Amino acid sequence: MAAHATPTDPSQLEVDLAATDPTAPSELAKRQKSLTIGAVCKALTQEFPDISISKIRYLEDQKLLTPRRTPGGYRLYTQGDVARLRTILRMQRDEFLPLRVIRQELAAGRSGESTPVPAGAGRDAGRTWRPSVSVREATGALYSLEDVLEETKAEEKLVRELEEYGVVKGELRGGVRYFDETEREIIAAVAELARYGVGGRNLRVFRSSADREANLLQQILAPALRSRNPERRKEAVDALENLAAVATHLKHLLLIRDLRKIVR
Repeated sequence: MAAHATPTDPSQLEVDLAATDPTAPSELAKRQKSLTIGAVCKALTQEFPDISISKIRYLEDQKLLTPRRTPGGYRLYTQGDVARLRTILRMQRDEFLPLRVIRQELAAGRSGESTPVPAGAGRDAGRTWRPSVSVREATGALYSLEDVLEETKAEEKLVRELEEYGVVKGELRGGVRYFDETEREIIAAVAELARYGVGGRNLRVFRSSADREANLLQQILAPALRSRNPERRKEAVDALENLAAVATHLKHLLLIRDLRKIVR
């Protein structure tokens, strides 16, 4: 009596299909150096435990990844694709960058391996920091509450709580509240914290800290930022982003130092 096949795990469906795709026999040699989406997910699980096939597909939908497709339509990832994905995930995890900024970083040539030093930066010049935030104009994309809840998996009660404590504000248009990309990413980060019992009221410490840092940097560069000279103002904005990167890195180091004391 023939044995019954074990039901296929839905999360591995594309992996199994790609491996047996009869429409792409000529791809066999290339496939040996490429990975299916399931194999990529498995390879990155140790460093990124929350990685999933759906998340990788979402990043592709956001034009951050462009894996090769077989004639049958299945994704195949090169080692370069995997390195790019690892860089994206690290920027999300370590620097909390929104996808818009990550896209800009990648377009500027950031690979995650090294930070390029601009031409003209001499030995005696201060260390050049690649901005981990952008204060330039956003893309203008807005997301309704329903869109935000669907993409971040946050509860509506949590978003309302964040509005109450001024962590996010949104923008009211035609009686409907919309959130920009940065606020959407804030909600996503808070939703992750909420899994550990962190609520909106607990985030006042983050909000007040951010306000104090922003005020300090504003005081340092206020005259140049108010300048009517476009070139001087541009230099001030560049300096502001550079200072923000330094401040972010310093805060990260101080946090790590204090956390290490806890686990000793």
